[in-house]
Amino acid sequence: MRKWKVVFIALALTILWPTIGLADEKSVNLAPEAISAILIDSDTGTILYEKNGNQKLPPASITKIMTMLLVVEAIDNGKISLSDKVRASEYAASMGGSQIFLEPGEEMSVEDLLKGVAVASGNDASIALAEYIAGTEEAFVQQMNEKAKQLGMNNTHFSNSNGLPAENHYTTAYDISIMSRELLKYEDLITKYTGIYQDYLRKDTNRPFWLVNTNRLVRFYPGVDGLKTGYTSEAKFCLAATAKRDSLRVIAVVMGEPNSKVRNKEVAQMLDFAFSQYKNVSLYTKGQVVQSVAVDKGKEEKVNVIVPRNFSILLKKGEKEEAYQQEIQIEENIPAPIDKGRIVGKIVVKKDGREISSIDLVAEKQINKASTWELITRTAKRMFLQ
Repeated sequence: MRKWKVVFIALALTILWPTIGLADEKSVNLAPEAISAILIDSDTGTILYEKNGNQKLPPASITKIMTMLLVVEAIDNGKISLSDKVRASEYAASMGGSQIFLEPGEEMSVEDLLKGVAVASGNDASIALAEYIAGTEEAFVQQMNEKAKQLGMNNTHFSNSNGLPAENHYTTAYDISIMSRELLKYEDLITKYTGIYQDYLRKDTNRPFWLVNTNRLVRFYPGVDGLKTGYTSEAKFCLAATAKRDSLRVIAVVMGEPNSKVRNKEVAQMLDFAFSQYKNVSLYTKGQVVQSVAVDKGKEEKVNVIVPRNFSILLKKGEKEEAYQQEIQIEENIPAPIDKGRIVGKIVVKKDGREISSIDLVAEKQINKASTWELITRTAKRMFLQ
């Protein structure tokens, strides 16, 4: 039977979760001209404002958030690297609409293609990356839909990787907020590109290409560093934007806006509302060590238990403080082998005995099982030191 160590830590905090957002939603109309909209806290997923959040609509190039998510996941797990050279196919180069004007057979790095997607919304760059990762765009789209299902995006189906009009291609503002939040788990990587206002591709060639971010809020709204615009005649003007001030990061999504000016204005209103009404308190940062625990029969005798992502608590400004408890539950004397990232415990925040929020705790690295000789040697050393 597994043994668990439980530690209680008092928190002098007032914690507010999705119910606070639902109350405020009734008293404000932050996006009157959008068909649908949503505003969430990125760390906790708390909904701060919502309008027709589950209405299925064409997302246009906001689709590329999922494309970028699969790209950064492939980078993170070592399947591809930013320096890899990608050869553009005839099909990728044939894409119309927003593009970086890839030539058939042209080679470009994953990093430059990712920049072309994030900044210029390149349809051709999206296809080139999709084919590089999955072999064909069709296979990549299957991965997109599988990821959507894993994330609980229950009202989403993708038919391509770039958002050009296609049958059976739809999502919702709420589902967009889910995949945006997932992409921001790779904040340090992705915002290096989505936060660029202008840059160049092919800088050292005779055909340099000027990139200007389709998300103008990156330049004109303090703290905005992503994520993605979208427009087709069917979808109208769409935007998923994220901004960070101090430790509070929020995500605002609008769909079906009449023009880009109104789109930007209403997203700015949503961001203003979030930053004026809320703040958060960071409990743990990504990768922070919570404890070191014993490993049974491992090559190493201890493993660090870490928090896999930022963990914070959302507060309404001006609320009175109340006492909360933080409960740390960690498995003791974990048997080897242990995979990196294996769940070995969790942190639970409670109020009046009721769970408010939680986060899994994971092993910092892989610990292999020790050989019989290693175990004998270790035991002998302990006996000698006694």
